[in-house]
Formats: sequence, structure tokens, C-alpha cells
Amino acid sequence: MMAPYLQYIALLEMSLTCAIVLIILLQKLFSMEIPFAGRLALVLLLGNLFFWPLGMSLELPLSAYVRGVTGDLSIVTLLLLWSAILPSTPKIPLGFKVPIALIAIVFYPLALGFGMFDPYAWGYGSIGFLIAVIIFAILCGLTGWTKGIWILSIALIAWVAHWHESANLWDYLLDPFLATWSLFAIPNAIYLKRREKAQSGYLFRAG
Repeated sequence: MMAPYLQYIALLEMSLTCAIVLIILLQKLFSMEIPFAGRLALVLLLGNLFFWPLGMSLELPLSAYVRGVTGDLSIVTLLLLWSAILPSTPKIPLGFKVPIALIAIVFYPLALGFGMFDPYAWGYGSIGFLIAVIIFAILCGLTGWTKGIWILSIALIAWVAHWHESANLWDYLLDPFLATWSLFAIPNAIYLKRREKAQSGYLFRAG
């Protein structure tokens, strides 16, 4: 059974996440950039609406119903979403998206039983898997994306501290939402790069 304090942490995380997702969607929908102070105010307002029971016909907070559908998100997903409202957020490089997509393509079929071994078992304290995660974090730093080091480091710390109900490291690093995002983000990033290259070529064309 989940400890009461872990339930509050999970609801707080989901409340903040729902608020931030709504803010991101609003900015995309209306093609505008909400000032940082406004984003913080909206996070506090919407986060409270999701965290506290609203009465009426709802017995639980809205975030509890969302969590009932999505489950706990990985720490990596949470930090990527939460950092999206910061004043200056560098773009997430393809060097992070591609490995996540490849890992997800291999991991989920095997974890669901399509294969001779289950990589999900590595998350229960495998030294080799832990070293691989640390190396991946170092590679993020070497490629200039220091934010990746912080995200993966915090995910490891959260796993060691048993921040979520799960004791498996995979649940702190990867979830279906992160996997789906990476799969769709790769072709979109390639398309945007090609469009930028085409536009720059047009601008600097002779004559």
C-alpha cells in the first residue's frame, strides 16, 4: 500500500504537470508567449484547482483522476515538462530524442514478453544498467546539453530516495508519454531543420 506522504507527493506532481501542460497548450493554441511571471501565476492557480477537491460530484482532486488514467510519470518526463515554463529553455537535442526513441522501440516489446529476456528486470539494481545511465548523462554533457545531466542525476537521486511508489529505475527514466513524444519529435525536428536550411539557402541565394 502506498504511504500517505507518497500519495500527496504524487498528487502534487500531477497537479503541477496538468497546470504546465495547459499553459503549454494555451501558448501553442494562441501562438503567443506568456511572460514568465504570468506563467508562474497560472501554475499556482491551475495547480491549486487540480490539487484540491472541488466538491460538487467529485470526491477526489482532479489530479487524482488524471493520475488514475496516466499513472505516475517518470522523473525525466516531469522535469522536461516543468522546465518548459522557465524563461530560457534550450531546445532538446536530437542526441537525446533518438536514443530515447530507440530504447523505447526495443524496451516495450521485450518488457511485454516479446522476447527471451525482460529488460525491465534491470531496473531492480543492475550495476550495468546504472553505469549505462551515468554514461548517457555524461554524453549529454559532452554534447553541450548540461540540462540532460541534471535531469538524469535528479532521476537517479529520486530512485535512490524511493520518491515514487515504484522501486524500478526504469519507471524514473522512461514512460509511454516520453517514448511517444520522442518518436514524433524526431521527424518534426528533422523537418524543421530542413526548412531552416532551405530558407537560409533562399535568403543567401545570389541575385
